[in-house]
Amino acid sequence: MMQIKKDIINIKDLTVGYTKNKIVLEKVSFGLPSHKIIGIIGPNGAGKSTLLKAAMGLIPYQKGTIKLFGEPIDKVRKRISYVPQKESVDWNFPASVFDIALLGRYNRLGFFQRPNKKDKAIAMQCLEKLGMAHLAKRQIGELSGGQQQRVFLARALAQDAELYFMDEPFTGIDVTTEKIVIKLLKDMVAAGKTIVVVHHDLGSVHGYFDWLVLLNHTLVASGNTKEVFTADFLEKTYGTTFSCLRA
Repeated sequence: MMQIKKDIINIKDLTVGYTKNKIVLEKVSFGLPSHKIIGIIGPNGAGKSTLLKAAMGLIPYQKGTIKLFGEPIDKVRKRISYVPQKESVDWNFPASVFDIALLGRYNRLGFFQRPNKKDKAIAMQCLEKLGMAHLAKRQIGELSGGQQQRVFLARALAQDAELYFMDEPFTGIDVTTEKIVIKLLKDMVAAGKTIVVVHHDLGSVHGYFDWLVLLNHTLVASGNTKEVFTADFLEKTYGTTFSCLRA
């Protein structure tokens, strides 16, 4: 008998509000497939980052359910990694590039355990993949924006999760870093990972994402990029015309 493949993420009737008068997401429902690079797009303030934080259990939600791997977040947290926006990080924190990459290994350690030689080797390998090994001893506050993003991606890679949530990883980085990052993400998917990315640059959507979620406080569309990245859906999402996408 053929097995039915379940969605890696399933969200049903999700409503999130910071106050009773400020509802950010309302009755959002969709499922996402595994082994894809998935983009979440929509205008500023549409609830994209809020969606990731709710899925990670970082903020409460008023109604609905969120299942990851068919389970609540608390049961599968070690299988998930989160890369926040760069603006939310204290770059003056006294840590080196290597220290940050090594943090990705801590979720695999038990109480009172310290990283061993294998953990340190993995952290360095992840920095090498992102072209940052030569700066391993550098303090993170001394790095450029693109370098800082590479370091936090190295930390996520070192975690060796199955599902990755990334909030605007391409914002404020140089062209070279962007090429390195997208190649890394595609290699990760080829290795069996699933990556969910909040994204704002519509010009790169076709080249980057297999699947899209279009969001503006409510769900506009979710599906294969070729099917939902259309002028009609974009107009419903952004409230403006996209005649350049019409045939």
